Amino acid sequence: MTILIPQRQFASEAGTQAISLDSNELVLDGEFVNPKSSPNDAGFFAPEINSFGHSFRDYDNAESVRQKTVEELYRLNHINQTYDFVKKMREEYGKLDKTEMSIWECCEMLNEVVDDSDPDLDEPQIQHLLQSAEAIRKDYPDEDWLHLTALIHDLGKVLLLPAFGGLPQWAVVGDTYPLGCAFDKSIVHHKYFKDNIDNNNPAYNTKYGVYSPGCGLDNVVISWGHDDYMYLVAKENGTTLPDAGLFIVRYHSFYPMHKEGAYQHLMNEEDAENMKWLHIFNKYDLYSKSKVLVDVEKVKPYYQSLIQKYFPAKLKW
Repeated sequence: MTILIPQRQFASEAGTQAISLDSNELVLDGEFVNPKSSPNDAGFFAPEINSFGHSFRDYDNAESVRQKTVEELYRLNHINQTYDFVKKMREEYGKLDKTEMSIWECCEMLNEVVDDSDPDLDEPQIQHLLQSAEAIRKDYPDEDWLHLTALIHDLGKVLLLPAFGGLPQWAVVGDTYPLGCAFDKSIVHHKYFKDNIDNNNPAYNTKYGVYSPGCGLDNVVISWGHDDYMYLVAKENGTTLPDAGLFIVRYHSFYPMHKEGAYQHLMNEEDAENMKWLHIFNKYDLYSKSKVLVDVEKVKPYYQSLIQKYFPAKLKW
């Protein structure tokens, strides 16, 4: 489906405020008010600092307890995410035999999840989903598929829950990157790849590794986590979301690519087109995180109508 984009200016693991948000009124930052316009801005203003008073995606603030938790997660992630591990996870979770439930039921399950890889927020994940979806809804009111994509993009984090295998955080969250080729130095906490067995495998430690130029991201093995799992769930359950929506779900954590420009030698023309939408989405995914909570019951009917439009009533997970 073609969419026109609006032109807008296994190592060992070592106080909120509730407000009502609708499409006409959206408060994105409740404690630190320091907005700054972003490139290609519509109506959304990206704050310079997160809910903890630090820069967004700051992985080097060693004085923060939160940062130490984040770094330990990446250490384990970089040691344990291997080409063979990802293949095994995709085979296991591609069976979609864990449970059957609706999209909204899965959203509610995220009340039990906090992402240890996120240096910007420690709220339950359903709030992050709704904050990003409502921010996009305000600026792109006619792109309802994009609102729904924001709502579902992190649903794969249910992999952390016992019913889905209770995977460790390093196998579910954090930035993603390709396996089967050299680890780009732009990857957060790159230093820990020295203990990854793939790093010393001659078949995997070159620029292209097991891939060929322009092979397309569909043919690249990406580190396992919530992105790839939710992509599998959506695709195999027959969603009618456009390809750009599925691309966002699958690669929104692939920061080395969409933020640092790494691995472009593996992309094809379709990837490049979908990347335009991912760049739009990323601003809302990252900068809408806030201690100001969305009134879930108020927005629920709208998102349930989108779920009914683009998904079956029950999905296999």
